[in-house]
Amino acid sequence: MWLSKGEVKRLQRKIIHCDCDSFYASVEMRDNPELRDKPLAVGGTNGRGVVATCNYLAREYGVHSAMPMAQANKLCPDLVAVRPDIDKYKQVSRQIQAIFSDYTDLIEPLSLDEAFLDVSDVDILQGSATLIAQQIRARVEAEVGITISAGVANSKFLAKVASDWHKPNGLTVVAPDQVASFVAELDVAKIFGVGKVTQQRLYEMGVVSCQQLQDFTVYQLTERFGKFGRRLYELCRGIDERPVKTQRQRKSISIEHTYDNNLVGVEQCLAELPSLLESLQQRIDRNKSRHLIVKQFVKFKFEDFSRTTAESVATELDIHQLQQLFRKAAQRSAKSVRLLGIGVRLRERNLYQYDLFE
Repeated sequence: MWLSKGEVKRLQRKIIHCDCDSFYASVEMRDNPELRDKPLAVGGTNGRGVVATCNYLAREYGVHSAMPMAQANKLCPDLVAVRPDIDKYKQVSRQIQAIFSDYTDLIEPLSLDEAFLDVSDVDILQGSATLIAQQIRARVEAEVGITISAGVANSKFLAKVASDWHKPNGLTVVAPDQVASFVAELDVAKIFGVGKVTQQRLYEMGVVSCQQLQDFTVYQLTERFGKFGRRLYELCRGIDERPVKTQRQRKSISIEHTYDNNLVGVEQCLAELPSLLESLQQRIDRNKSRHLIVKQFVKFKFEDFSRTTAESVATELDIHQLQQLFRKAAQRSAKSVRLLGIGVRLRERNLYQYDLFE
């Protein structure tokens, strides 16, 4: 069977959705171990307070987010209520985002506790999205002290559904050849954008699963649901072309590699530079845009996970300059090196200049 270029590109995408498990409550339990074995809710503690989130022990009593705290206390008389500390949660979120950024710069935060990561062009851990997700989860637990669940798929829709599949502290991978069977069994309520009203309308049509929804043509669904009908037609088949949006202009392009055996001494590091440079040039070529290179930089991560960077002004990739930056960075620690990275910083090209000289 021949595949179109669009279908091939879709199959090659590697999207990870990371979602912290009961984020606020997990942070509070981390900071106060006495809370770990108690039903806990974070939210307003006055008479009209609302539950922002709760731990899984509280959920066993029927407590859930957006529930009035008074009702939660009735369901669970032993419930411990803690007022939220947003500044603390923001700081923890920044720690987690920093871990994400060690693997890709294509990160789309959805909130403090969840984000999409596009690792399609990442070569860390042999480019395996599954291994990357496993390592991210392990690092967040070890370095931050809370757990996250993750979903891996070739689309944002399926990655997000998958991250919820084995919560808490779970990992679900939907390989390209599993998409059809995975989607077929999904309740239509899982489809992105389907709220209570649309769900009820679908149920009234006798449609409960995505497989049943696939029996309708795009024309029939558009006739019933307007523009959203096409989205229903695509999503019930696992088709979701939405890119991971970083919500900011690209400011850099970089490549990095984690080595199976640590590198000892600057000469071993310099021996890896040509292959890194070739990979970076390929990435720059794939991301052609109206940007100018203004700096190039190197990144070293040592055996104890400490890191350092060095950079210099540049208008193009220069291996001699990068060699100097390698030596500068290597002098900052006597420890062996587990990760090397190189990259360029960008600024938007003046459009008149671009048209005139390019």
